[in-house]
Amino acid sequence: MPELPEVETLARGLQARVAGRRIVSVTLRKTDFMDDPVAIERELPGRTIKRVERFGKFILLQLTSVEEIREQDATESQRHRGKQAKRKSVVEHEGDEGALRLRNEELASDAQGADSSANREHARALLVHLGMTGNLAPHFAEQPLAKHTHATFVLDDGRELRYIDPRRFGRMAYLSGETLAAELLRFGADPLLVTAEEFAERIHGSKARIKSLLLDQSVLRGVGNIYADESLWKAKIHPGKQGALLKREETDTLLAALQKILRKAIEMRGSSISDFVDAEGIAGDYQQRHKVYGRDGRKCFRCGAKIRWMVVAGRSSHYCPVCQRAPRGMTGRGKKTKRAGRVWTSKR
Repeated sequence: MPELPEVETLARGLQARVAGRRIVSVTLRKTDFMDDPVAIERELPGRTIKRVERFGKFILLQLTSVEEIREQDATESQRHRGKQAKRKSVVEHEGDEGALRLRNEELASDAQGADSSANREHARALLVHLGMTGNLAPHFAEQPLAKHTHATFVLDDGRELRYIDPRRFGRMAYLSGETLAAELLRFGADPLLVTAEEFAERIHGSKARIKSLLLDQSVLRGVGNIYADESLWKAKIHPGKQGALLKREETDTLLAALQKILRKAIEMRGSSISDFVDAEGIAGDYQQRHKVYGRDGRKCFRCGAKIRWMVVAGRSSHYCPVCQRAPRGMTGRGKKTKRAGRVWTSKR
């Protein structure tokens, strides 16, 4: 399943290729993964894709319309120019990381209702979760429709933004106003922006296993199995350790490891484990850097011990039994599972 780096890679590609384009028409096919297909067909035609960004594991297509743009008063126009100038300055001085930080700050501000109620009322977006096998990318109209193309958005330059998903485990929803704001508020902090203090508070406040907390989208938005396993290995923390029992030094180390890994993965366009490709059809390369994920039975790069595959709190985890020592109260062998992995069990 695409995680933060893969979704960020795809969102950046879409921002470069379709932002500013107007949606002329919409054709939907299989719609069982859509919240309200009728709303998508009714509301999207005529709207412009204002910008494309990532929110957790979601792609968020912020939408507007010609009429709304014309109705903006001088104050709103001035505010918009100020934001544009700020974005330009941040990009010039901080690069892509600064642009990412600013975009997420703006999203958080919108979600928390920092803008006026009128702006919240007019906010509109298409929310897309790729699930296991989804892809959203622009195509030339003359290109044949690929199998499992479930949504086609014809753009004003003749191209088509197509959503392809063989397994249909994703989600697509048109949301607006307070409904959009409420949806975004369901999710936790962005792992690339969260401070060490807030991260420690979120982790220490739960007795759940640290692996489960990293995957909990209400704690952190965007982290999945791959980058949770990789960051825990780098920080030398066992995935079965309770969050509340981690020392502050450990949470600081874990956050630093997580952020470093996520940034490097974004730089390498994500991990292409099976079929992930970006908006240009190019696969990611970060899977070549995996230290532990998917390497069960192979030697640990750090100590040489064999990597193991375990289930922690119902989730699969790859870890090194030497570098990532099991916490007290957990047996070292566990029980065999149907997948030939093991499940940690308590001595009690």
